[in-house]
Amino acid sequence: MITVSGLTKRYGNKIAVNNISFTINQGDIVGILGPNGAGKTTTMNMITGYISSHAGKISVDGHDLLEEPSKAKASIGYLPEIPPLYHDMTVREYLSFVYDLKGCSKKENIKKKKEHLAEVCEVVKITGVYNRLIKNLSKGYKQRVGLAQALIGDPPILILDEPTAGLDPKEIVEIRNLIKRLGSRRTVLLSSHILSEVQAICERIIIMNEGFIVMDALADDLTMRMGANSRYGVRLAAPEDADVIGVLGALPGVAKIEYVGSFEKGTIDFIIEAEKKTDIRRLLFEECAKRNWYILMITPLGMSLEDIFIQLVSQNDEQRALEAKNREKDKNAKSAPDNSAETEKKEKNGEVKDGDKNDGNY
Repeated sequence: MITVSGLTKRYGNKIAVNNISFTINQGDIVGILGPNGAGKTTTMNMITGYISSHAGKISVDGHDLLEEPSKAKASIGYLPEIPPLYHDMTVREYLSFVYDLKGCSKKENIKKKKEHLAEVCEVVKITGVYNRLIKNLSKGYKQRVGLAQALIGDPPILILDEPTAGLDPKEIVEIRNLIKRLGSRRTVLLSSHILSEVQAICERIIIMNEGFIVMDALADDLTMRMGANSRYGVRLAAPEDADVIGVLGALPGVAKIEYVGSFEKGTIDFIIEAEKKTDIRRLLFEECAKRNWYILMITPLGMSLEDIFIQLVSQNDEQRALEAKNREKDKNAKSAPDNSAETEKKEKNGEVKDGDKNDGNY
């Protein structure tokens, strides 16, 4: 449904999106995750045709965005981070305006205005505020109206930029559930910097940082690819004076141990993390059995999406810093004067001293 190839966008000397490529298939619910300034919104704006790219190609529903912009855009329902609402209109007036703006009356597959708008309002649950002024609605309802305008015309693709930004917890859950329902018969691409949101909604996650894609994988595969089941939640029954954390933390293969609390009388809960490619369960059991400590519970935790996100972004930052350092080193090497020919000439004439041969120019 969406194919992006070699997409690049610059603002002056700043590269906002740097040569990224990905494909989103029909029926996928995909999240673009990244910190502020990662290039998420810029990428979405280019896919929707709101801004142009400096390089690369975008295909939407089989239509090249540059060669067939009208057909490509007609396949997209877009909700930007700030919904494009007219606050002095009622919901009915606004959605009627959007219906006309999209030219829905000329499309054979779209129902008559009244019937189509009623259907859309039912889907996003705004029938009860249909005749109210938009400025008098709560933030959650305004977001629903924004989703309604994206659905008008029945586009096969929804692109949602930070769809739960600024909502309260109850509204966030409602919008998440709504997006999941909408995704049952549409392709959905959404962006967010909220880890739990992407994890709750999306089947596949693209992680961006500084304009680059640093990871593209199914949500369930991310923890496996980053070393799942290296962390365990453990509940242990041991004497009160036992140094459980100290003893188990000293076992070979243990990278980290963290005390969580005591949730049953005479027990201790902790999270223990193994070094990569190390299974510490057998050693943990043997040590506890030797000391007459009883393992009441052990649960594989893997890595949370937050852990993965921080690790990937940190690795990306380190890689970019190293690349910048190498570029600067190469630049200095090229600009340094080459005195090797002169030194060789002096050596032949017996003018080079022993210390001069180690001066870095020889």
